Amino acid sequence: IGDGAPTGNYGYTNSGYSVYEEENERLTESLRTKVSAIKSLSIEIGTEVKNQNKMLSEMDNDFDSTGGILGATMGRLRTLSRGSQTKLLCYMMLFALFVFFVIYWIIKLR
Repeated sequence: IGDGAPTGNYGYTNSGYSVYEEENERLTESLRTKVSAIKSLSIEIGTEVKNQNKMLSEMDNDFDSTGGILGATMGRLRTLSRGSQTKLLCYMMLFALFVFFVIYWIIKLR
C-alpha cells in the first residue's frame, strides 16, 4: 500500500477495531442467549395460559350445570311448599336436623 501499514489488517489493530469487534460479538452472544431464554419463557407462559383457560372453561361448564340443578331443586321446593305438603317438608327438615345431630354426637365421642 505504501503508507507503512502492515499488509492484511489494514491498520485496524492499531486503532483497536478488533477489540471492539470481539466485545460486540460477546455482547451479541449474550443478547442472543437472553432472547432465547425470554422466548422459551414466553412459550411456557403461553402453554400455561392455555391450560388455565381450558380449566376455567371446564369450571364454567360445571358451575352452569350445577346452577341448573340447583334451580330445578329450588323449583321443586317451591312447589312442595305451596301445596298441602308443608307438613312433609317440616318432617324432612326435622329429620335432616336429627341426622346432623346424631353425626355430630358420634364424631364428638371419638
